[in-house]
Parts: sequence; C-alpha cells; structure tokens
Amino acid sequence: MKLQFKLALYNTLTKMAVIAILGVLVLVSINRISVNHIRQRLLQKKTRLITNLSGVELENLLTNKTFTDYNLLREEYIVVRELKIDEQPVKRKFSQEQRSIEDNNEAFQILVTSFSYKGKKYRLELGEAMTTVDQLERTISIFTLAVMVAAVILSLMADLAFTRLLLSPFYQIIDRKLNKVNDPVNFNYGLIKTSTTDFKVLDQSISTLMQRITTLFLTEKEFIANISHELLTPISILNTRLENLLNDEQLSTEGENKIFASLKTLARLKGLINSLLLISRVENRQYDKPDVISVRQTVADVHEELEHRLPMMNLHFGTAIHEDHHFQGNRSLFHTLLANLVSNAIKYNKPGGTVSITSHSSSGQYMLIVSDTGMGMDKEAIENAFVRFEKLGSEKEDSHGLGLAIVRSIAAFHGIEINMQSEKGTGTTVTINFKLSTPVPSS
Repeated sequence: MKLQFKLALYNTLTKMAVIAILGVLVLVSINRISVNHIRQRLLQKKTRLITNLSGVELENLLTNKTFTDYNLLREEYIVVRELKIDEQPVKRKFSQEQRSIEDNNEAFQILVTSFSYKGKKYRLELGEAMTTVDQLERTISIFTLAVMVAAVILSLMADLAFTRLLLSPFYQIIDRKLNKVNDPVNFNYGLIKTSTTDFKVLDQSISTLMQRITTLFLTEKEFIANISHELLTPISILNTRLENLLNDEQLSTEGENKIFASLKTLARLKGLINSLLLISRVENRQYDKPDVISVRQTVADVHEELEHRLPMMNLHFGTAIHEDHHFQGNRSLFHTLLANLVSNAIKYNKPGGTVSITSHSSSGQYMLIVSDTGMGMDKEAIENAFVRFEKLGSEKEDSHGLGLAIVRSIAAFHGIEINMQSEKGTGTTVTINFKLSTPVPSS
C-alpha cells in the first residue's frame, strides 16, 4: 500500500474513532439532558399553577376533593387533591412511572409535591410523557450516524487530496531519481520543487550519493578497459611465444607436453578473464539493446553452434518451439545466455541422454524451457548455482564456475526471470520467463 493511502487511512480511522466516541457521549447524554429539561418544565408549570391559582378556581377544581385533567394528546396531566388531616405533606419528588391512560401504557416523568393555600394543604402531581424524549433520541441518533458517515467520507477525500499534494515531491523523487539508479551517467540532478524541508534534504542527499556512484561507475568502466588491455595483451604474447617454441625441432616430447599444458592454462585464464569482463560490462550497463530478438531463431543458432558436441556423448537434441516470441534486447548477449544453458545441459548430461528446448505461453508469460537428463543437483547446489565460481559439484577442468553467473547477469539486464529445478540423478530444468507486453514486430 502506498504511503499516501496509509496516511489517509490512518487519519480517517483516527477521526472515525473520535467521532464515534463523541457520538456515544451525545447519545448517552441526550436522555439525561432531556429528562432534566422536562423536570425544569414541570417545576415551571407548578410555579405558574400555584401563583395564578385563586380560591374560587381551587374550590371549583376540588369539587370532588380531587381534580384530574389530561391534555388533548394525553401527553400531559395534572392531579390536585386536598390532603387528609393525618396525611403528611410530600416533599418535592421526581419519578418516572408507567401510567395507564385509556388502556394505553405510557411512560411519564412525574413531579409530586405539596403546597398550602389559605390554611389548607394540597397534593399536586404533574406528569409529562416521555414519548417526545424517545423521538428526540431516535432523531439525534439518526442525525449523528449520518454526520459520522458524511464526516468519514469527506475526511477520507480531504486526506487523500492533501496527502497527494503533500507527498507529490516524494513521488517525483522516486520516479525521477530512485528509478534511474541503474543509469547513473544519465541521472537527473535537478532539484525537485518542494517547500518540505525533509524532502529537500532527501533530494540533495540522493543527488550527492549519485554523484559519488557516477564517479565510481566511470572509474570502474575505465578500470575494465585497462584490465582488458593489461591482462589480455600479456596472455596473447605468452601464447604466441609458446606456440613459436613448439616449432623448434630440437624440442623434446616432455617439453612439448609442458608447453601444451601451459597453452591450455593460458586459454583457461583468458576465458576466465573474458567471462569476468563480460559480467562486469553487463552489470554496468555497458551494452545497448538495439535488436529485435527472435527466440526461435536464437534456439536454432545455438543448436547449430553446439551440435558437434552431441555425438561425443551420443546425446539426442530436441526442440519444440510452438510459438515464437520477439523482444527488444542485445542479440549477442541473449545468444550467450542460451548457449551457456545448453552447454551446461550437454556437459553435465549422461551418455545417451537427452537435451530438449520447449516453449509455453500462459498467464501473460512466455516460457522457454531447457531440460536435460543429466546428473542433476541437490537443493543446496540449486541455491548456489548462480554464484560466481560455483562449479555445481563438478570437477571438470574446463569449468570456470561462471556460466550461470553470466546467465543471471544477462537475464537481469533484459528483465528476464530464470528459474531452476533439479533432482539428483534425474536431470535439470531451467525455465526462462519473458513477461508478455506489447508485441515487438519481427525484423
């Protein structure tokens, strides 16, 4: 998940928690506030009733010693009666009770109190229905929920917009600078426009680091060029001198054998240096990708190049490229990649064995599969197969342990994925995965 969405989600969840807590507090408080409000109204009604009450009205109300009256909607009522001689006056008291009115049970908030008028004591009961409170609570609950949902949606939209604006310089740094690390020579050193100090420091630090990397990169390229000349030239001179010595008629058989052994050692040393230089050049991006490569044609070229080795071990070579695949790259490097895989399949095979190359397309991928029926490898050997100078447990003299390291470097250069499966004593299968994108026209 992107940092932008994480920040927006965190802010939204935080605000949701705050709003939820406030909403619960509102719902819990509304009942108490409403009850207190009703009680205050009942006290005001009681005060107005007693203040405006006259003797005649009271006598008329208490014709039957008790007066009871309900309003039209049965939401309020009043009860007044004269206290008996032995009955104690009631102090002001509030209660919530169920009252039956016309066969309907209603919850009322009730005020019970006593008052004196012209030497007589009376008991007053005022009641107000709780229906309005329940309706008010439901209304506020719905309103609170609606406000919470709206607040969450608006908060998420606002946070996404704000974080996008805030993190825009950060994503520009990633896109224009960090994604260009593989090409330090063409790195963009222009500063990203931003008012955020942290992003400015990050931008400047990356530019400073890339300047150092570029310097080291150019130094390494120069070193590779120099080492190519300084090492390969003496090897060529030694090779020529040893070959000239072989023309000496007075050279003994033992001397010839020693010179042949030295020439073989020089050839191995030259191959080792060339392999290391190839890996270094590939990893330093010193090659271009000017070619539209046909997988089927490359397989045919490698087969033609290596078929002279098949009769030596009586091997059968089979190909089944049902569908061709074209991609942009370096034809010479890809040829080297495939040739190294096929060469290993031949070298480490069993007499009378098989080497096969097949293709398969599925799930947006094109797969080229190189299989053999050779000695195979155990799990530990597979994990170290692409490590430099790892000889896969073989003691073959012509093995440098760099073939699969070259394969890995070339594959990474082309954005190709290499997978290896092997079983000891059964054989090895190497799968080359190409990601299918816009088709490249064949040349």
